[in-house]
Amino acid sequence: MISFEQIEYWNWWVIGVFLIGIEVFAPGAVFLWMGIAAGVVGLVLLIAPDMMWQMQLLLFAVVSVVSIVAWRFVLRNRPAPVSDQPMLNKRGASYVGRSFTLKEPITDGNGLLHIDDSRWKVEGDDMPAGTKVKVVGIEGTVLQVERA
Repeated sequence: MISFEQIEYWNWWVIGVFLIGIEVFAPGAVFLWMGIAAGVVGLVLLIAPDMMWQMQLLLFAVVSVVSIVAWRFVLRNRPAPVSDQPMLNKRGASYVGRSFTLKEPITDGNGLLHIDDSRWKVEGDDMPAGTKVKVVGIEGTVLQVERA
C-alpha cells in the first residue's frame, strides 16, 4: 500500500489522466482543470522531489480552484459565437412560417405531415388530405398548423 509520503511525480500524472478521463463521461470542464492541476503538481514534484505531501495537496487544491475560477471568468466574458444557421438543431422551429400539403388528413385535431424524409405529428383543425397548411408554431415535437 502506498502512503502519502511515497507519492511521486508520476502518481500525480496518473491522477491527472484519470481526472481528464472522467471529463469525457461527465462534461462540465471541472475535472479537466483538476486533471491539469494534477499534472502541474506532478511537474513541480519532478523539479522539487522533496516537497512534502501536504504541500502537494495544497498546491493541487489551489491550482484546481484558480484554474476553474479563471476558466469560468473567461467563459463569462466571452460571448458564444452567433451561428449563421440558428435553427440548425431546432428542425421543427425551422418549419414555422412555411407551407406544406397534407398527404394524410387531420382528424380529431391530430394528424401527420410529411416533410422531406420525415413525418411530423401535427395539431390543427380537421382537414382532408391534399389541403395546403401553414406551420404557425411548435409545441415540443408537434407542429401547430392552420389552413394556408
